[in-house]
Amino acid sequence: MNLYNTLTRKIEKFIPNNDKEVKMYTCGPTVYHYAHIGNLRSYIMEDVLEKALNYIGYDVIRCMNITDVGHLSSDSDTGEDKMLKGAKREHKTVMEIADMYTKAFFDDCKKLNIKKPQYVIKATDFIDKYINIIKTLLEKNYAYISNGNVYFDVTKLKDYYSLTNHKEDEMVVGVREGVEEDLGKKNQSDFVLWFTKSKFEDQELKWESPWGLGYPGWHIECSGISISILGEYLDIHCGGVDNIFPHHTNEIAQSESYLGHKWCNYWFHIEHLNDESGKMSKSKGEFLTLSLLEEKGYNPIFYRFFCLQSHYRKQLLFSYDILDSSVNTYKKLKSKIKTIKENKSGSIDYEKVKIYKDKFVNSLENDLNTSLALTTLYDVLKSDINNATKLYLIEDFDKVLSLDLLKEDIVNIDDELLKYINEKIEIRKKAKENKDYELSDKIRDELLEKGIIIKDTKEGTIFEIK
Repeated sequence: MNLYNTLTRKIEKFIPNNDKEVKMYTCGPTVYHYAHIGNLRSYIMEDVLEKALNYIGYDVIRCMNITDVGHLSSDSDTGEDKMLKGAKREHKTVMEIADMYTKAFFDDCKKLNIKKPQYVIKATDFIDKYINIIKTLLEKNYAYISNGNVYFDVTKLKDYYSLTNHKEDEMVVGVREGVEEDLGKKNQSDFVLWFTKSKFEDQELKWESPWGLGYPGWHIECSGISISILGEYLDIHCGGVDNIFPHHTNEIAQSESYLGHKWCNYWFHIEHLNDESGKMSKSKGEFLTLSLLEEKGYNPIFYRFFCLQSHYRKQLLFSYDILDSSVNTYKKLKSKIKTIKENKSGSIDYEKVKIYKDKFVNSLENDLNTSLALTTLYDVLKSDINNATKLYLIEDFDKVLSLDLLKEDIVNIDDELLKYINEKIEIRKKAKENKDYELSDKIRDELLEKGIIIKDTKEGTIFEIK
C-alpha cells in the first residue's frame, strides 16, 4: 500500500509498526446536529481505506471518538460551544442531543455501508484519561495555568507546524470572522487543555479536576482516547483536511510531548465536498443531509458511488445534475451485472481471477485510487471471461467498494400497489399546484414510510421502492 502522508507531503510506502496489524484512528462526529454529506464523504473514504487494508491482508484495529463535550465553534477555543448550541436549539439536555445525533450518525453510516469501527468511544467516558495526560504535560513544563484554564505552550516545540508546513506569523487567531483572541494565552497559537473559566456559565457538563470544576478542550479528547485504546504507537490517523490545523496539529503536539516519542506515522486526509457556493458547512443554516437526499428519491448507495468515482485528495463538486449523472452510471452498471447474473455460465477461471484481482489491488495500493478500482470492475464486465468468473470478481471487489453490486434492487409491484402510488402522486401534484405544500410533504412522507421514494424530475414525478 502506498499512501499520501500529509506529514511528509508525499506518497510513501505504508509500513505499519507491527507487521500485518494496523492501528487506525478516525476523528468521529461532534454530535450536535446531523452529519452533512460533506462530513459523510470523509467517513466513506475512511471506510474504503480500512476495507482496502483488510483486502490486501492487514488486520485493522480501528477506533473512533464521539465528541459529546467541549467542541467550540472556533478553532481558537473561543466561540459558541457546539453541543450547548444544539441543546438550546432543540430544548433538550446536552446528553439527549448527543444520544440522538449519535444514533442518527450511525444510521447514516449503515445506509452507506460504512463499517462501524471496533471501538467507538464517547469523549465523556474518558475524562480521567485527559486529566492524567494534562497533569503530565504540566509536570514536563509543556503546559501552564492562566486565568483558571490549562493551556499547552506551543513555543516549547521546535516543529509545532510540521503537519501544516506553516510559519507562526502566517497563522490567524481564529478561522471564522468575529473571533476574538483569548487573552489568557501566552501565545496566540497556545490551545486549551482544560477549561475551568469560560463565558459558558451554564455549561451543563463539568467534572472535578486538580484545577477546579471544568471540562476538557476538544483536542485532548482524541489523544486521550487513541493512546488509551490503541497504545503509544499509531499507524494511521484519518480525518478531513479541515482537521489538519489546528486539531491534528495540536494532537501531535500534546501526544508526543506526553509520550516522549513520535506518535503517528501516517496522516490520511480527505478533501472537501463543495457545492456551488463553496465548502459545505452546517454554519450556513440549511445544509445537505443524507435524509434530504433520500427524501428527493436518492438511494444512499448512489452517494457512495458518487464519492468513489473521485480521488479522496481531490475536492469534489456536488450538484444534483452531477449526482443524477452518477446515478445513471450506477444504474447502468447494476443493469449489466443483472444480465450477467441471469446468464450465469461456466466455472470459475482462477487464472483470470488472479489477473483482475492483481489489477484491483494495484489500484488500491496506488494511494487508494477508487476511480481506477471502478475502471477495473468495468474491465471485468467488458472482458470475454465467463459469467461465473465475472460474478466471483464482482462479489470480491465489492468487499471493498461496498456498492451492493449483487443486491437485488427490483421489487415486484402488484397492480393494486401501483394504482395506490399513482393516485398519491396525482393528489400530491395537485396539492403542489395549489401551493398546499403541507399536504404535498405529508403524502411524500406517507409514501416514504411504506418504502416508496418519490422524486420530482423535469419529466414528472417518478418513484422507486427501497
